[in-house]
Amino acid sequence: MDHLKEVEGKRVHDPLAQKMRRIIRVVDPVIVGAGPSGLAAAACLKERGLPSLVLERENCLASLWQLKTYDRLRLHLPKEHCELPLMPFPSDFPTYPTKDQFLNYLEAYAKRFDIRPLFNKTVVCAEYDHRSRLWQVTTLGAEKEEETVYQCQWLIVATGENAEEVVPEIPGMNEFAGPIIHTSLYKSGHSYHGKKVLVVGCGNSGMEVCLDLCNHNAFPSLVVRDSVHVLPQEMLGRSTFGLSMWLLKWFPVRLVDQFLLLVSGIMLGDTARFGLHRPKLGPLQLKSLSGKTPVLDVGTLANIKAGNIKVCPGIKQLSCHAVEFVDGRVENFDAIILATGYKSNVPSWLKEDKMFSEKDGFPRMPFPNGWKGECGLYAVGFTKRGLLGASLDARRIAEDIEHTQFTAFDPARPLHDNRDPIN
Repeated sequence: MDHLKEVEGKRVHDPLAQKMRRIIRVVDPVIVGAGPSGLAAAACLKERGLPSLVLERENCLASLWQLKTYDRLRLHLPKEHCELPLMPFPSDFPTYPTKDQFLNYLEAYAKRFDIRPLFNKTVVCAEYDHRSRLWQVTTLGAEKEEETVYQCQWLIVATGENAEEVVPEIPGMNEFAGPIIHTSLYKSGHSYHGKKVLVVGCGNSGMEVCLDLCNHNAFPSLVVRDSVHVLPQEMLGRSTFGLSMWLLKWFPVRLVDQFLLLVSGIMLGDTARFGLHRPKLGPLQLKSLSGKTPVLDVGTLANIKAGNIKVCPGIKQLSCHAVEFVDGRVENFDAIILATGYKSNVPSWLKEDKMFSEKDGFPRMPFPNGWKGECGLYAVGFTKRGLLGASLDARRIAEDIEHTQFTAFDPARPLHDNRDPIN
């Protein structure tokens, strides 16, 4: 999209342009989000000879991984289950690549398929215009005064399941004297040496942050409000995820769940003894119905058993230095880390209510049918099935757009750069 970059370069040096709205008609699909899902969609389109325009609100690829993850993070699943379409991980990468290795892979992926997103482009509104039969995608630049409207026939939503942090309202939060941060701001336990830290949330991130705090000689406690499945990361010499996928080829989900729980019980013992009660549904059935992912243990459970990590019930309220739990217990803490996850932000900018739910920002149709909407609208990376689900979406979207491209704009028609004053 060199023509777009050239136009933007002219605008930066035009002081009058700050008072103008630019309208650019794009003949290619527009992808919102330059994370793994957006890159996968762009690569699958490129493979079919179809360019795309990728809009990214941050200044880098995979901003969640680059800017909002802790230092010790690794892929929780083996690399063969996390690769994007058309390009495997390097053979010398370990089974569970580090954060930096995964980011290097994504950079190489973008380079291989010549994916060059427009960075610092925050989509604030996307709406379908029935008169022109085009999507109107409005963005703000880094200075928030640079408004551009991209008009396109195909709009691919790739902002993902983890676009915005979930920060719960806890009574007394304003009174607590210590820091309260979301895991998106947590990097390592180095600054928490010798401190009592309460981690709220018992998913994979919460569990691993507790382990990291232990490794830096902090004293973590873990709030566990709900039931949770904890499984070993590997069993019988194979990754638990890979073994599960293989077993599902031959046996129903119910039997595979029973097998996983049997082996987990042998390897980990009864987790309920330590405050980690299992849900009534098996781990795979629960994942399928609710999207709730089981915790793959990488060493946290051993520290819980050893007493290095305390398990606590839900929080009732906070005070200056103390936390009161729902069981009446009160304990002092130096800091609180919220491992409370993320949510979709699609309802905040996509003016459409048929494909996406306004409640949770996910496609209304369950997997595998949530990738396509009406009027050229698509979704990639909302399957609750990780990078495997995103890759499947990306391939389907590229195939569908290829079949419909002949109803698009006349290729001989030039792009337009119309500027309207902002009143």
